[in-house]
Amino acid sequence: MRVQKFLSRSGVASRREAEALMLQGRVRVNGAVCTELGTRVDPTVDRVELDGRAVEPEAFRDIAFHKPLGVITTRADPRGRPTVYDHLPPEMESLKYIGRLDMDTSGLLLLSNRGDLVHRLTHPSFEVEREYEARVQGVPSAATRERLTRGVSLDDGPARARRVEVVRRKGDEAVVRLVLTEGRNREVRRLMEAVGHPVVALRRVRFGPLALGGLPEGRWRALDARELRALQAAAPAPRDRDQ
Repeated sequence: MRVQKFLSRSGVASRREAEALMLQGRVRVNGAVCTELGTRVDPTVDRVELDGRAVEPEAFRDIAFHKPLGVITTRADPRGRPTVYDHLPPEMESLKYIGRLDMDTSGLLLLSNRGDLVHRLTHPSFEVEREYEARVQGVPSAATRERLTRGVSLDDGPARARRVEVVRRKGDEAVVRLVLTEGRNREVRRLMEAVGHPVVALRRVRFGPLALGGLPEGRWRALDARELRALQAAAPAPRDRDQ
């Protein structure tokens, strides 16, 4: 297989990132710097190094995690706040998160060491749905919900929800379900603020074809083969000739 595919399958980078590493001269094959993107290796015979360290094939892992409030979606926090990796076993430290959740948002977070799949699921061009359940101030009217689906101007450009539904009302608040296809920073909060219904609490309940379901807060589970196939179908790879 091509070197960049080997690096991606080993969990060190997406294939595009691996190509950049090669062009920077950071990858060696059997001791020689490798900058030719068409170079192929046999993982059972050839030695591939990144920055002087051998790259070993890594078993694929794909998990769903119910991120609690107050937890940061990052590997390490300079302020010492808890991260998602503090809730996972040490052998899962190499997994990459698929779309961030900010500290005050809970819900479904997917993690995987399939670099290309992570890239595709988060790239805006694939329009993979993210579904959120937001408790907001006030009750959005039909006109407001239509405005959200038509598009709202934010400071980083127009944004819109694919679907918006009020699922229940309680006093001067409402629970709203929104489906988006982008993963911009705090997008749901900024959208709802822009239409006059600030978010009180927010949870992601679905990413692509996978739902949070009954997974307890702070717990994780491995994805099964059916779920993995559904994720791959949601963001299909181009025809791969490197097999």
